[in-house]
Amino acid sequence: MQFNRKDLSNDQLVHFYKSLLLPRMIEEKMLVLLRQGKISKWFSGIGQEAIAVGATLALEADEWIMPLHRNLGVFTTRSMPLSKLFLQWQGSREGYSKGRERSFHFGSKEHHICGMISHLGPQLAIADGVALAHKLRAENKVALAFTGEGGTSEGDFHEALNTAAVWDLPVIFLIENNGYGLSTPVAEQYRCENLVERAKGYGIEGVRIDGNNLLSVYDTIRGIRDYCIEKQKPYLIECATFRMRGHEEASGTKYVPAYLFDVWEMKDPIRNYEQFLLAEQVVDQEQLAIIRQDLKEYIEVELSIASNSAPLIPNTDEELHDIYAPAPTAGAAVIDNATPRLMEEAAGYPEKRVIDAISEGLRQSMEHHDNLVLMGQDIAEYGGAFKITDGFVEIFGKARVRNTPLCESAIIGSALGLSLEGYKSMVEMQFADFVSVGFNQIVNNLAKIHYRWGQAADVVIRMPTGGGVGAGPFHSQSNEAWFTHTPGLKVVYPSTPMDAKGLLIAAINDPNPVLFFEHKALYRSISGQVPPHYYEVEIGKARVVQEGVDISIITYGSGVQWASEYAHAHNYISFHILDLRTLLPLDYPSIRQAVARTGKVLILHEDTLVGGIGGELGAWIGEHCFDLLDAPVMRCASLDTPVPFNIELENNFLAKSRLDEYVRKLINY
Repeated sequence: MQFNRKDLSNDQLVHFYKSLLLPRMIEEKMLVLLRQGKISKWFSGIGQEAIAVGATLALEADEWIMPLHRNLGVFTTRSMPLSKLFLQWQGSREGYSKGRERSFHFGSKEHHICGMISHLGPQLAIADGVALAHKLRAENKVALAFTGEGGTSEGDFHEALNTAAVWDLPVIFLIENNGYGLSTPVAEQYRCENLVERAKGYGIEGVRIDGNNLLSVYDTIRGIRDYCIEKQKPYLIECATFRMRGHEEASGTKYVPAYLFDVWEMKDPIRNYEQFLLAEQVVDQEQLAIIRQDLKEYIEVELSIASNSAPLIPNTDEELHDIYAPAPTAGAAVIDNATPRLMEEAAGYPEKRVIDAISEGLRQSMEHHDNLVLMGQDIAEYGGAFKITDGFVEIFGKARVRNTPLCESAIIGSALGLSLEGYKSMVEMQFADFVSVGFNQIVNNLAKIHYRWGQAADVVIRMPTGGGVGAGPFHSQSNEAWFTHTPGLKVVYPSTPMDAKGLLIAAINDPNPVLFFEHKALYRSISGQVPPHYYEVEIGKARVVQEGVDISIITYGSGVQWASEYAHAHNYISFHILDLRTLLPLDYPSIRQAVARTGKVLILHEDTLVGGIGGELGAWIGEHCFDLLDAPVMRCASLDTPVPFNIELENNFLAKSRLDEYVRKLINY
């Protein structure tokens, strides 16, 4: 192994050695603790330390890194307190994730490290978003994301590299190719000779290097960092390496031919670097021994500090509180239109359609927040599939109104990356149906990140949804229930122009991830008074559409219009109609009040019956409001089939076709 020190001083070379040796010695200690049962799991990076350490040394301390399992050297080289790392690995409340996460599934904004999730690909797109933030601010910085050779088989790899290439983002994508994805060898992972060859397909540069040579890793990444900043381009690096332990300790290494351990033992990054330092007379054997002893004592002292941590006593209130980032004081005037009386007082505002109200709320939010970025397919010059952003690019420019490639996962991941750097973002799904290919980023990254390590995900995803327009099974789904089961998300679903504007503004002001559902059939069919100024409607608060005493209909979205039309046509029945508006979190006090008003409850939604939110509402009412009921809670929902294309079939599919049947059942009960 040949080392080229270039202009590095002796002091720097020794500092590099300490940085390289520390994670190895920590790991050796962790393997002892694992055998003692003091930690539960460990993913070893022994043999790969030069990559994580060299990459981190090559970046500035305030440049974000997205590491994976075997990158302990990232955390130690960023000088994170070792005692707190031990607390993290022990599952202590005093660790970085309050005992909620394992090993390296956590991050630290202070140290510019973004914690991974078990799904390996999503880290790459987060780096895109961070790099986009640097580009928007014209900062000379890069973001760096790790992946393994197995992770390059995931669609997230393609999406992240393609997005970075199309948007000319200063991102370094670093592949640690250790030959095995758990037990699957590279021969069963890909057919190209080297993974770096893939760079050409994205129109970017790439290089393959010896990942066990610390100075080669450092010098290469230092130079690539300069390239990415100067050219405003991404770069792909493949580091050849090997892990000397199993994927994690329990899996072992029986699947690896024994001779490979002998081959790679000769390429050990620490032993070879020590020999280089001795040959260069930078240190002698006595100094190496002193360094090892100093590090050993440091590790023991830090471990002793961590060992004195108090036992973790669960606090349910704290657990529930930490699901969401604290919402700031309202960034706009709050309109409380929760009752019919207040709505009457608001009369006199100009009338707008739902689609115009959403567009106005989005435009005013762009004016209010100069750090708000809009992303979506065809949203720039074309104005979006439904023309909600028509004309925006002329007002705000293409930097903030961004057309995206067809890669929903990467764009949602990029939105999270923007959030790490203090930006707000709105991602438009062209149709809510298409969110399925970005599902992982939403439910595992956006939703959980604040609970895991206190990082807000300041992202709104707009979801044109619903049927009634003859668009078939892939453009008409009501998929809000997919997300109401996911703690950490907020799910909003307005039914009127006033609410659509006010709730959208509130969603953008909220630092938490918000799924904002917009019913396509209501876009141009429903009009109403909309205040022209910048205002919020409170998330998590339902609205009484009309008061009544016979039957309470609890609904949202298109169901509000169906219920209102039915009530108007059957005015001999006194309906109490509650528009939930927010599906997560639910307004339970208003639901209880609706039950108390009539004692007979019909839950109406366009979504299919099984697994819909109506089941959750019915269960909650049965558990908490049983004494108020005069009849069983009934659910009126759409058929448990995909949404059909033929308009007659679709009309039969929709819950509206069975509304009269359920009302009669309840009124006659």
